[in-house]
Formats: sequence, C-alpha cells, structure tokens
Amino acid sequence: MRLLYMATDLSKIRNFSIIAHIDHGKSTLADRMLEITHTIEKRKMQDQVLDSMELERERGITIKMQPVRMQFGEYVLNLIDTPGHIDFSYEVSRALKAVEGSILLVDATQGVQAQTLTTLEMARAQGLVIIPAVSKVDSPLARVEEVKLEIAKVLDCDPDTVLEVSGRTGQGVDEILKAVIERVPAPTVHNTGANDVSALVFDFEYSNHQGVIVYVRVFDGAIKKGDQMVFSVANEKFYALSVGTFSPTKMEKDSINAGEIGYIVTGIKQPGIASVGDTITLAKNPVKSMEGYQKPHPVVWASVYPEQADAFSDLKYALARLRLSDSAFSYEEETSGALGRGFRCGFLGMLHLEIITERLRREFNLDLVVTSPSITYQVLMKNGKEETVYSPHMFPNDGEIQSVQEPWVTLHIMTPNKYLGGLSMLCHEHEGEVVDMLNFGDDRTKLDVLMPLRELMRNFFDDLKSVTSGYASIAYDFAEMRQADVTRLDILLADEAVPAFTRVIARRRAVEEAETAVEKLHEIMPRQMFEMKIQGYALGRILSSKTIKAFMKDVTQHMYGGDITRKMKLRDKQKEGKKKMASRGKGKVNIPHEVFLKMMKK
Repeated sequence: MRLLYMATDLSKIRNFSIIAHIDHGKSTLADRMLEITHTIEKRKMQDQVLDSMELERERGITIKMQPVRMQFGEYVLNLIDTPGHIDFSYEVSRALKAVEGSILLVDATQGVQAQTLTTLEMARAQGLVIIPAVSKVDSPLARVEEVKLEIAKVLDCDPDTVLEVSGRTGQGVDEILKAVIERVPAPTVHNTGANDVSALVFDFEYSNHQGVIVYVRVFDGAIKKGDQMVFSVANEKFYALSVGTFSPTKMEKDSINAGEIGYIVTGIKQPGIASVGDTITLAKNPVKSMEGYQKPHPVVWASVYPEQADAFSDLKYALARLRLSDSAFSYEEETSGALGRGFRCGFLGMLHLEIITERLRREFNLDLVVTSPSITYQVLMKNGKEETVYSPHMFPNDGEIQSVQEPWVTLHIMTPNKYLGGLSMLCHEHEGEVVDMLNFGDDRTKLDVLMPLRELMRNFFDDLKSVTSGYASIAYDFAEMRQADVTRLDILLADEAVPAFTRVIARRRAVEEAETAVEKLHEIMPRQMFEMKIQGYALGRILSSKTIKAFMKDVTQHMYGGDITRKMKLRDKQKEGKKKMASRGKGKVNIPHEVFLKMMKK
C-alpha cells in the first residue's frame, strides 16, 4: 500500500526528470530506480519498463515521455522519463516545465555529446536545479574521472559533486535518489487564494472508453474526482471522472494535490479541445492561465496517401488518433491528381516522420504511399505574389520564379579531433559553413556549422557516421531563412510525372540527382506490357533517361514451318499495338507499393 501514500506536506515532494543524449543509460537508470523504491515488484520488472510502445523496445529508444511516482523513505519522488533523440526535444521541453530539477546523465564511455549540451540549455532556461551524474561506470571502457572533469567544465562546478552510477548493476542509484531529495527544491504554490486551483497540461492520451486523459502538474489547490473543471484556452467545461497518479500504470486516487504529477480523465471525445500548455482550473472559480508552451514548428514535410483510395477515411481517423498522443506533428488534407486524396504532414525531423508513418502502418494496419520528405520554401513569383511551398510537386517551374528562400539550421557537432579533416570536407559538400570551433579537451572538438536544412536531410546523418566511424554526435536548431539556388526535379514514367518521386534539389546537383533517381527506378521498376521510358526532368529539359523493355509474348508460337514473312507480320503487328498503348495512354503504368518504399529510402 506504499504507493497510495499521499504527501500533504509539499516539503516531502520532489519532481525531477532525467535528461541525456540518446543511449546514455537513461531508461536503464529509471528501471533501477523503480526497482530500488519497490514501485514495481521484482517479478514484474523488465528492461525499459517505462517504454511501453513496441517501437521503443525494438529500437531501444524512448519516444514518449513517461511520468512515474515513487516512494523513497518519507519522500514522494515524481520522475518524468524523457526521450534522448534530437527529434523529440519538444517532448523534453514539455517535461522540464513540470519539474524543479533534472539529472544530467553522461555516458562514461562517450563523454559529453552534442545533445547533452542542447538538453542542458533547455533545463537551464527553465531555471531547474541540475544534478550531474556519470553513467555506465562499471564498463571496462569507462573514463570516469575524465568525463567528470568534462561535466564540471560545462556546468562550472566541482568535479566531486558529479555522481557515479551504473544502471546495469544498481551502483550509485541510492546516492542519486538522496541527491534529488537534498538538491532539488520542494514545489511551491503559485496563488495564495484558499480556493485557487490550477494545473498545467504537459501531455495527454486518448481512450476509446474514457476519452481524453490529460497528464498534469498541479500547481495550486487540489483536483478531486467529480469536480467540474475547465480548460482555460479552449474554454471547455468537463467533470473529472477520475484522477490519480502513475506507478507507472494509472492508480486512481480521491484527489491530486498541489506539487503532484498525475492524470485526469475528462470524458471528452472530440479532438482539438485538449492541448499541451493549457491550464485546467475549477469552473466555479477560474484563475489566470499559466504560461504554456511554444507551439512546435515542423521542419520536415511529407505527403501521406492511402494506397487504396477507399481507405482515405481510415487514414483520416488514424491521424486524428495519433495527434492525441503526439501533438508535435501536424496534418492537413490535400489532393493529388495521380495519388488522390491524402494529407500533408509536418514533422520535427526525419526520425519523427519515420516513427509516425510506421505507427500508422502497425497500429492502424494501413498501406501508405509517403512522398519524398521536403521542407518549407518561401517563393517570390515573377508576378509579385509570395507563396509558401510545403510539397515538392507544388514547387513552381523555373520560369515563374523570381527568388526562393529556405530555412538554415545551426549544427552542433562533437567529434574526436582525428576526424576534423574528413568532417570539414563533408560540411563543404553539404554547403555547410563552420562558424565556431571549441576544443573540448580529451582530444575532442565542438563545431558549430550553418547549413541548409535541405542538405541536412540529404543523408547528412549517415554520412557523418561514416566519416567519423560513428564517434561524432550532432544536435541542431533553427537559425534563419536564406536565399536558395534550387529547382524542382520531376521523374517521368511513360511521359507522366509521378508526384511521389518529385523533389526540390540544388541546381548544382541537378544532373547528378536526376541520373541517380532514374537509375534507381530503372533497377526496381517491374516491366509492363509496353515499352516505358523513365526520365529525370529539371531546368526545363530532360537530364537523364532510361527505357524499360516491354514483356514480349511469342505470338508465333502456334505456327510451325511456312513462310517466315507470316511470322514477321505478326511480330510487327504486336510492336504496333504496344506503341499505341504507350503513345495513346491506353497502357496504364502500375507502380507497386514496394517501388514507392524503395524510392523513399536513401
């Protein structure tokens, strides 16, 4: 019954998160915390216990933040486990606003990484207390003292204050929990009114039976089952059908009080009412809304279409459902002449795009056609009209454009010094500009590089791993809009453009990109009943062309002997028929789903 303990004394509550670069042992440390505090029975323990999604377990990464309540002695510890990948930084920022402190975890075998610095700055911006710790200290490759010095340099603190921990063996976990109690301040109330109630929505989920379930940090008062509440921004009233905390499964309680992290079952089943950053307060005594979150800005766009036209409504329902569990992606309906009705979707990065489309396929059993990822371009037309272009196949022709602007990003790259030469060449190849270099000690350097977002998406992550043998790490943030020298590349099949294969590319690479795309499609496209040309079209002309021969049926197989001219006439007639199929549009090109998938993959 320890989990039912309710802390009425704010001084006995601590709210904290764990922030780290991907694969630095964050989920493993959380597992040991749950084990040591007896939050989960030993027989029910498993690896990555807070990662409930199948995709999270498969990939070994955290995608969704997960709150959990632990009892440690007389203290209640509310932990929010956060993702480590850069694409899910928005998840991290939301979690940080619900806590007073963070454990900054750094792998003893890798040291401080680019994403470590990015998440640290986010925590500092929220004014959180930082508890530094070195993980994986039991590894034979651990450089504990060196990494502690690195962390001390970044935080400007005494290396002796940096804790040592091993999530695998449990070493140092007790000390970290004690440090949370000693260093992280207890939560404080915002308002002084006796009846003031306010709670910040930092996440939510959807249940078919219970509707929207909001995850909240209560800042003032108490929220009881049966209370009539209101969303401040949406101005929508509802009754709290159930309230409780996470252990890590939902545990119903009579109320959740100031300083606590918990959930509220709203019963609302309409999309668009609940939103992260909204304030929940009593309907009879509303208080001023708290400062919420900045809206996430998608940086990667792709159009998603159902393979079968009659599955459009299923895709629409699936996207609405996913939006309730991931507010960081956006979508709106669009129509393509070749692909029919679909949706233009915005994502926070390439991994985010991959995760969402994979969830659509797995969780909703949908067969999808996903167009090549693109970014947002600001186009000034020759007629003076300005357009925002999200989809490559909507990008205007060269003759209509006066100028184009595209987003640039600032990359933060941490790399061993011996790879600096190859990395500099890679950045130059991707139009990058090195604006700052900082020697980080331990034979490592931090590079700040300005680069077009378009080039970052052009396989830069994989190239970086290759050039640095996997030892470099990267984080990035939006910098500015700059002039772009780009054009649209269309892939024509039997003289008809396929929108899913259209891309916006750098002019200087137009011929190379056209040849690569045509060659790849030529390799994977199955033969048809008629001869078919594959062409790469850009800059107002055909830059590359290949031909796929038609299937050839032996129309003379029934003939034995006789004059050879009889067979020649039948073969000529067959050729003429195939030419008519291709030239008059009677022959329809069938593009299998596998071809779309293979063309989307680099």
